[in-house]
Amino acid sequence: MSVTAPGRQAELRARAEDLFPGGVNSPVRAFRSVGRAPLVLDAGAGPRVRDADGAWYLDYISSWGPAILGHGHPAVIEAVRAAALDGFALGATSPREVELGERIRAAMPSMERLRFTSSGTEAVMSAIRLARGATGRELIVKFAGGYHGHGDSLLVEAGSGLATLAMPGSAGVTAAAARDTVVLPYNDPVAVARAFEAHPDRIAAIIVEPVAANVGVVPPAPGFLDTLRELTAINGALLIFDEVITGFRLAKGGAQERYGVRPDLTTLGKIIGGGMPVGAYGGRADLMHRVAPEGPVYQAGTLSGHPLTMAAGVATLDLLTPEVYAQLETTGAALEAGLREAAAEAGRRDVSINRVGSLLTVFFRAEAPRDGAQALSADRDAYARFFGSMLDQGILLAPSQFEAWFIGAAHGEPEVSETVAAARTAFAA
Repeated sequence: MSVTAPGRQAELRARAEDLFPGGVNSPVRAFRSVGRAPLVLDAGAGPRVRDADGAWYLDYISSWGPAILGHGHPAVIEAVRAAALDGFALGATSPREVELGERIRAAMPSMERLRFTSSGTEAVMSAIRLARGATGRELIVKFAGGYHGHGDSLLVEAGSGLATLAMPGSAGVTAAAARDTVVLPYNDPVAVARAFEAHPDRIAAIIVEPVAANVGVVPPAPGFLDTLRELTAINGALLIFDEVITGFRLAKGGAQERYGVRPDLTTLGKIIGGGMPVGAYGGRADLMHRVAPEGPVYQAGTLSGHPLTMAAGVATLDLLTPEVYAQLETTGAALEAGLREAAAEAGRRDVSINRVGSLLTVFFRAEAPRDGAQALSADRDAYARFFGSMLDQGILLAPSQFEAWFIGAAHGEPEVSETVAAARTAFAA
């Protein structure tokens, strides 16, 4: 790692701390859970990012998911440049919105109609409102450890016991907003059945990350998603897949293609914007007909469907070929195998790994977790030491035990070898 401007990061961090809460515009960027000073990154190229002091790192944050092609892909840059020459937001529907919408629907047939937003949080808030408007019911079921943006009704923690109503998980979230959310253990179909028994004709929808990725990666148990599909259909509720992370990452058609389960509504973000701010929600046509101006469920956004975002999204999706997904699977499997071997060589019995496709998490826990509670029992201090050792060797991981590593098409055999070599040192330490 070459350093060309020593001290610039420190100066920028000081200025940021004077401007922003915690010196950041999103909490995980503060690096507090790993006990390191936050990086200030000013460039990215392929699988690597550069800090403001000029040091380069092999990157597994990948912009928290969108950079599936790597940073600064020439085709995406050219698409955005061409769109910018036509002007920015023009205040009306643009051809690029139609083009990206058609590509999304072709990949995810469950999204018969859709609406773009400017963030994943907006998409989830809108899908929840639509579910309540369509069913005339109030309660929403989510799963402990599942993160669906910072909307009030979903930013909650579980109450005691199964199928209990939630309490607020953030200052500023009122009890009234939280009480309409039921929090259940992930991968527990019995708890879901009991929730419907406890709240007959009151549950509007279940929202789920089909692969949990915000407590680290936790895959669905065999049949779990199918059970959610069955129970919601029987009880007149809707099934919402939050595919903000998994959409266009686990397959062209997301987790719903990978697991063969068709939800009523889907929320998307990240990859569909090619690194630009974006969200989308959509689903059955009869449900989406209820969205204004066709129906009574109101949702709007001045910059929704921004032409530059749409251009970046079209370029990105067009490059996600079957060969790319095959490569992502191969790279992910090689990285997982190498990390397991490195941990074993170091005699680490407190390490487990969960991986689904190009999503991976190394847990400092003897057994791989099956739900949010198990994931949260992982040793955070051990992960912080591992993170620090990897960073010192030029490998940038998610600065939290409870985030996914994002593998991209720009990662290949050399990058896997580099990462595993660093991990041998980090595990041994």
